[in-house]
Amino acid sequence: MDAMTKTSRHPKIHIGPKSLPELVDAVKRAGGELTDLASEAEGLVWWGGSPGDFVKLDHPGLRWVQLPSAGVEEWVRSGVLRPDVVYTSAVGSYAESVAEHALALMLACVRELHHLARSDTWTRPDVGTLFDSTVGIVGCGGIGRELIRLLAPFRTRILAVTRSGTPVPGASRTVDPGGLDEVLSASDFIVIGAPATAETRHLIGRRELELMPPHCVLVNIARGSLIDTEALVEALAAGRIAGAGLDVTDPEPLPDGHPLWTEPRALITPHAANPARMLIPRLAERVAENVGRYARGEELLGLIDLSRGY
Repeated sequence: MDAMTKTSRHPKIHIGPKSLPELVDAVKRAGGELTDLASEAEGLVWWGGSPGDFVKLDHPGLRWVQLPSAGVEEWVRSGVLRPDVVYTSAVGSYAESVAEHALALMLACVRELHHLARSDTWTRPDVGTLFDSTVGIVGCGGIGRELIRLLAPFRTRILAVTRSGTPVPGASRTVDPGGLDEVLSASDFIVIGAPATAETRHLIGRRELELMPPHCVLVNIARGSLIDTEALVEALAAGRIAGAGLDVTDPEPLPDGHPLWTEPRALITPHAANPARMLIPRLAERVAENVGRYARGEELLGLIDLSRGY
């Protein structure tokens, strides 16, 4: 936080490469001074560009950058982030929206709505239920904790996996990554919410899929790279797990003709868990909060640890 120790009361903030009225309003109401020149800004609120565009707005006087996404793996991989600048993500800002989508995928899969929607004749399948089930949440951060709250009426037993293993409120049991196998084998649903890093790539592969009970439903609302897609296709085709609800895939976008599109046990949504109508207001809230904190010299929300990749 050394870069935050000498801040102005009304810090100069630039929004770019593109501006957005909601973000402009957020900066102003938090006491920031908007500047049209990135070179004059000590704070940058990023909107409307890719990491490859960052060099156009970066400059020696830049001290803090607010990124718009919760996942920042693309930024970390790009190599454009400097160790002498404070970077913050929007982690936690979109928890309600994404957790709601995770719940929708869970319910749709266990009730086999994707099968029924594709049917052209009247059928009465023997569907499952979310009530009194065991839900394993792998990567139980802001989204996972909000999902726990949403699941409360269903009397679910929550098994949480976190980096530290520190107990998560509402979870019956919390383990560190060493306890992942135990969670996979004991769960009726597995929800993936971990960040995408080199360590979490293919966190769920053939071995992990084989540990899941045959009736288990796998839901991914994090990043596609956390699941070995080839292994998942094989597991679904063989009926080794009951189904998969995927809002993210690897590759993404999922190419036309990919086996997952026609897999009857798969329900795919096109990275739609956080629609713009919900994303922008939540991002504006985070921007206003962090501009205010920056102006007061307080610790910012969503600090990125470049060594960890999130």
